This record gives sequence, structure tokens and C-alpha cells, in this order.
Amino acid sequence: MTTVLTPASPLTAADRCDRCGAQAYLRVVLLSGGELLFCAHHGRKFEPELKKIAAEIQDETERLTTVPDTASDEER
Repeated sequence: MTTVLTPASPLTAADRCDRCGAQAYLRVVLLSGGELLFCAHHGRKFEPELKKIAAEIQDETERLTTVPDTASDEER
């Protein structure tokens, strides 16, 4: 069976972790067709099990350490 996935939209501050309610940085599209959202902490915690049931994992955790272009020199 071939599954065609549409490109996922970027996660926003409105996307919340299904486990704790923090901002979500991972979207897990399940083989069964649903999706789960996780913060970085819970994404790491459940990663081994999620890989077994995921069709796709959208990981945006790099945004936690990226410095925005608009940051001042003091913020860098």
C-alpha cells in the first residue's frame, strides 16, 4: 500500500501538546490516519514508540535553539 502525504503546515503557537498542553514542536501523523502533537519533552520521551506507529513525524524542535534574524546583538 502506498500512502501519499500532503506537505504539513508549520506548527504555530496555537498548536498544543496532546500530553501536557505546552507548545507543540512535533506533529506525528499516524498510520491509522490521525495525528498527535507533542512538545519537545514528550516527543523525545515517546519517540521510540511513536516511530512504530507513525507514517510521518514532523519535527520542528530546532526552532527552540534557532536565533531569529531580528534578534539584537545582546540577545545572540
